[in-house]
Amino acid sequence: MQGVWKSYGTRAVLRGVDVVVEPGSLVGLVGENGAGKTTLLRVMVGELAPDRGTVLRQGEVGYSPQDTVINPLLTVAQHLELFQVAYRLPDVERARTLLGALGCRDVLEQRAGTLSGGTRQKLNLVLALMHQPTLLVLDEPYQGFDWDTHQAFWRLAHDLRDGGQSVVVVSHLIHDLQRFDTVHELRDGVLIEGARAL
Repeated sequence: MQGVWKSYGTRAVLRGVDVVVEPGSLVGLVGENGAGKTTLLRVMVGELAPDRGTVLRQGEVGYSPQDTVINPLLTVAQHLELFQVAYRLPDVERARTLLGALGCRDVLEQRAGTLSGGTRQKLNLVLALMHQPTLLVLDEPYQGFDWDTHQAFWRLAHDLRDGGQSVVVVSHLIHDLQRFDTVHELRDGVLIEGARAL
């Protein structure tokens, strides 16, 4: 992203944001509530168009928004099949493996509306990951996770990074900041990188 601006009415949320997410990097994004972090992510993945500036993406993008994208009437297995078709995947084995890694391999036949908040968030994450995107963008992905699943998430994030994927995570947890290769703070519509963000 280079020189990206985004406003809502007269309020400029992003004011010339510049950021490059290198392949095989794990990038943290922090900032106060209302700073525009979700807007930045939505522009990054192409869900929102910037008012000005340039956004270049290479390869597939995976996006796990804060609000889950699941249908409460469909089972977990039906979600996997739906996204299999959308992503043109030959099977859903990777998705099943990811569910297992996150400790919820036994929920395939449950309707999404009956799942706990944490399990819905896990499904949301798996749907963003199952096509092995080049860039994975996660907006507070571990809300509702217990400690074991939180740790499993970070093992998965580091495995993805080590496999050459780029991972961007919005986090409010101070103890997670050392897990990132780089941390950016969104402040007054501008990204600030490095120790100043902490």
